[in-house]
Amino acid sequence: MASPDIVSPWISYSGETFCGSSDIHMEEGNTAEVLHVLEAPILSVSYNCSIPKPPPLPVKACTKTKYPKRFVDCSLVPKETKDTWDNLFKEGYGADVYIITEDKSRIPAHSIILSMASPVLGNILQLAKVRNGMRYIKIPGVPNEAVCAFIRFLYSSSYEENELKKFVLPLLVLSHCYLVPQLKRVCVYILEHGWLTKENVIDVLQLARNCDAPRLSFICVRMVVQDFKSVSSTEGWKVMKRANPALEQELVESMVEEDSRKQERLRKMEERKVYLQLHEAMEALLHICGDGCRTIGPRDKVLKGSQVPCNFTACKGLEALVRHFSSCKTRVPGGCVHCKRMWQLLELHSRMCDEPDLCKVPLCRHFKVKVQQQQSKKDEAKWKLLVSKVIIAKKALGPFSAKHAGLL
Repeated sequence: MASPDIVSPWISYSGETFCGSSDIHMEEGNTAEVLHVLEAPILSVSYNCSIPKPPPLPVKACTKTKYPKRFVDCSLVPKETKDTWDNLFKEGYGADVYIITEDKSRIPAHSIILSMASPVLGNILQLAKVRNGMRYIKIPGVPNEAVCAFIRFLYSSSYEENELKKFVLPLLVLSHCYLVPQLKRVCVYILEHGWLTKENVIDVLQLARNCDAPRLSFICVRMVVQDFKSVSSTEGWKVMKRANPALEQELVESMVEEDSRKQERLRKMEERKVYLQLHEAMEALLHICGDGCRTIGPRDKVLKGSQVPCNFTACKGLEALVRHFSSCKTRVPGGCVHCKRMWQLLELHSRMCDEPDLCKVPLCRHFKVKVQQQQSKKDEAKWKLLVSKVIIAKKALGPFSAKHAGLL
């Protein structure tokens, strides 16, 4: 019995976008409801008077404008009011808190505003000692300009775009440490969209892990895996290797897993391609033995010399294989490579055929009987697996695939 281990194709024979606005109240924008224009009734008058004609109705009906999904201003507070909050921060009128920065500078602020905007700052202020009517708290470890931008955001939820991009990393740390999720979302968005490079991705990854930003962490890991060779040669990688060897091991394992998945995807694609070719061979075999194609076909049908090539891409290779099979002197399984392949195709068809009594493919019924008489369990399992794979590949094409559409 022919073995089903067909190892090669038989035909080898032949956004969201970000506004960039300095206002950070973020919500989905709602389009205005369309008001339908009603036609005014015609007045019937019994006397002559000069009444101006009404303007014509719009020719095209008004439709609701579709805006792209983006961060937009959802606050109904006028710009003047927001400017007032900004001025209150800048001028420090009535301030009762001094914020001490890294360079010993003092930023005046209002305890009630800080407490409402950040619960962490509220707890710190409750414990802060009062001296001469003022409380003093420290925010060390970040530049003075970053602290100013952070405190300003607590007042008016506003920021300068250039300032945000310049101090996005310290602002991310501040927003995480002092529980300001609105600012944290903005910082993460800036980092995800165009700020990451192969030189800083390792630093941002470690910061994202420490600041509980899982999406940003995932994007960094993906970037490292996609360009592992370049990233692993940067200074940031060398520093991380010395300070955090566990993270280096994790990234190396992620790269190996991604490479394995890629190889597995390629293997499955090649395997599926073979099964699709076998399915096309089965279709072409039915076509040749039932209708005939160009120079070869059933004995009970005369082919026309002007017959155009059919839509079966597998016909040409299969015709050559059938022609060789009919004239080969060593037409036994194992005696000739091409004949062995033809025997395998005939047996595969027989195992997939549901109407052996009406089938015109040669040896279809013969293989049906032979399989029932003698077949080892190992070979039987291989054939069943092969048939199931070909059937699955056939179903994956769908009834409206391009290949089937060309055959109808």
